[in-house]
Amino acid sequence: MTDQPQSLFSAVDALLAAVDGGGVLPALDERVRLREAAGLTQAAVAQALGVRVASIEAWEAGRAEPKAERLEAYRRLLEGLSRRFPAFAAPSGSSEAPPRPDPGAAAPSAPVAPAAAPVAPSRPEAPVRQPARRAEGKQSGACLHTAPAGGAGARFENGPLAVVDVEDGQVRAYCTGGLVLDVPAKSLPALVDWTLREARLGQARLSGPGMDADPLLVLTQAALERYGLPTTLTAEERFAGRIPEGHKVVKQLVRAHWKLTKRGFGPWARIYRPATGSERACVQLCIPSWNALDARHWGEAGQLPPAELARVLGVYASRVMTPRGSTAVTGLELMTALHPPTRASEPDADGKRHSEHNPGSLGKHAIDPMNWPPCEVPDGHPVLKDLPRFHVRGPAEKLFEEAYDWARPMTDAECTLRHLVGIDVNMAFAAGANGLTVGLGEATHVMNPAFDPKLPGSWLVDLSHIDLSRVKVGKEWVELDGSLLPSPFTPKGERPTGPAWYATPTVAYAVELGYEVRPIEAYVRHDNGRYLDGWYQRLRDAYLATMSDLGVRADLAPDDFLTAMDGYKARDPELAIVVSAVKATVKGGLGKLRERPRGEGWKPGQPWRALSRPTWRPDIRAAVISRTRTNLHRKIVKHAAFTGQYPVAILSDCVVYAANGTSPLDFLPYREGKPLPGGFKLGINPGLVKHEGTQSVLWGEEVRERFDAPELNLARYIKDGTVTDADSGE
Repeated sequence: MTDQPQSLFSAVDALLAAVDGGGVLPALDERVRLREAAGLTQAAVAQALGVRVASIEAWEAGRAEPKAERLEAYRRLLEGLSRRFPAFAAPSGSSEAPPRPDPGAAAPSAPVAPAAAPVAPSRPEAPVRQPARRAEGKQSGACLHTAPAGGAGARFENGPLAVVDVEDGQVRAYCTGGLVLDVPAKSLPALVDWTLREARLGQARLSGPGMDADPLLVLTQAALERYGLPTTLTAEERFAGRIPEGHKVVKQLVRAHWKLTKRGFGPWARIYRPATGSERACVQLCIPSWNALDARHWGEAGQLPPAELARVLGVYASRVMTPRGSTAVTGLELMTALHPPTRASEPDADGKRHSEHNPGSLGKHAIDPMNWPPCEVPDGHPVLKDLPRFHVRGPAEKLFEEAYDWARPMTDAECTLRHLVGIDVNMAFAAGANGLTVGLGEATHVMNPAFDPKLPGSWLVDLSHIDLSRVKVGKEWVELDGSLLPSPFTPKGERPTGPAWYATPTVAYAVELGYEVRPIEAYVRHDNGRYLDGWYQRLRDAYLATMSDLGVRADLAPDDFLTAMDGYKARDPELAIVVSAVKATVKGGLGKLRERPRGEGWKPGQPWRALSRPTWRPDIRAAVISRTRTNLHRKIVKHAAFTGQYPVAILSDCVVYAANGTSPLDFLPYREGKPLPGGFKLGINPGLVKHEGTQSVLWGEEVRERFDAPELNLARYIKDGTVTDADSGE
């Protein structure tokens, strides 16, 4: 214990070392002012001090104070920051500093920057030289925070991105907050130069040791024509994901000494020059007409006028981060932005600092492909290269943690009811990631281990003896109709038939149900932590803030919540696009943790590009899915034990019940507005449920009879009732 204060001081010193000096933003709350001036998130401070984010929030709000060694460490942090960022000197006769901006205030007349975690301030730059004006149309409070005076705010005062368009022969950049800049650039290389030298675009880092986000330019079709680029890609270019290296615009960039990343000039192109010192020279392009904004996640965003598109992307950037590619790519990049792999070290004998591993991150280097446990990798991975060519791995060879796809025939009693009602878990996979301990490094192989629910890993264990007809709910054993319940141990809901590989949350749930487990073998990770907590919190806050803007608040009563959810997308279709993109960022980011080969001339047994990333972590993906599925099963069991009602179908995070009414309140056991403890609860927070859709029982029976499929998963169609012949599986 004697080393703990020193370790806390070292963590604080490392945090201070990552902060550059510069200007400050005056504020009434000095603790908040100092942290924000340094570009530190609450999560970064919490990690350094070894406390929860909620503790930092309480310290900054005055609800609590740190004690003992953390009091000294926190004081040391604030003193160090105050030396770097001295307080605002008020005019004579005044004791007050300028108030902090109201996030919901109307747009100020000066240029504005989006709401985001600030970055370490740097030297103010010369004023933008070109004219600026405001675009008419909808504005969002999320994009209308005033910028700090000097420092990062001055560098990024025009927001994280701009939509570049051509109107009446003049090139204009539509920024967040309604700002419009005249663009003098006549060529793409000149546009890149203008962006870096004069546009003042970009976004502050999300973590002290991290990097600022590069400016993003979104090019409309008119802008593409102006700068000599095709407005659409040919079939060959779409397949390659880029325009040819011999294209005239690519040659222009090369002549101007600009470089492209390995993925070339595609829908999400990065144009850069090698960094000199700490200065980056990089601009990212987004080209909607090349399908950069996938309609499955961004809806009609690619067809919006420039000002409206800037608003949509600006809200997303301010609440999540500046898009770095698809929503999946951005979801993965957000993990790294919140937990950079390296940080500044303690000063050496010469007073110099060096790059070192950032505790709590996934590390500076990826896990060697040949060191992966065979059970955790997908088919075709290099570690499986010696398997016979057509060998099919079974449950005892492969970790198969996936979301539910289960259904059963309705009972006679259920057929007498009138409706099928679907409920959907909000941000289910994000909720599954919240508070989850995951492995950070390589796994240790153990034979005949004792199961430890606090140790992340993969376990080979036989769970076929677990009988869902008699399980523990809390501390009491309850009798259920196990034939009407899916198994929590397989995605298809089938009872296991022997030993199989499971992630820690699945085995822990088996123990929770009251049964003994005896693992045969395991790959466990002693180096672990709650890596996804900050990621979850950022996406949760983005989701809740945007839904609140759409009139769906977290404090609504059940009836009011259902009313507010009815038609919420029509209240502001642009913000509804942001909601869709945030949810896609969650699922896509988790999916990227086990990215498969994407062309690349790959053959089974050979490594593929994604394996070189520290964030290629199929074990983390499996753990999140495992916890999400068992969380859902726990609610289903508690609901069945209390009400005697069982689900008819489950698809991922959607559950369908038979009921006499059309509303979830017709079968959810609310009493005086309070839900069943541990069961389903209506609300917008991640992990709570909303109404997915209602169809008649007759509809369900007709659909199943039409396709002669008594176990057709009705959860797939409950939202609008549309079923096509292709859905029959024939």
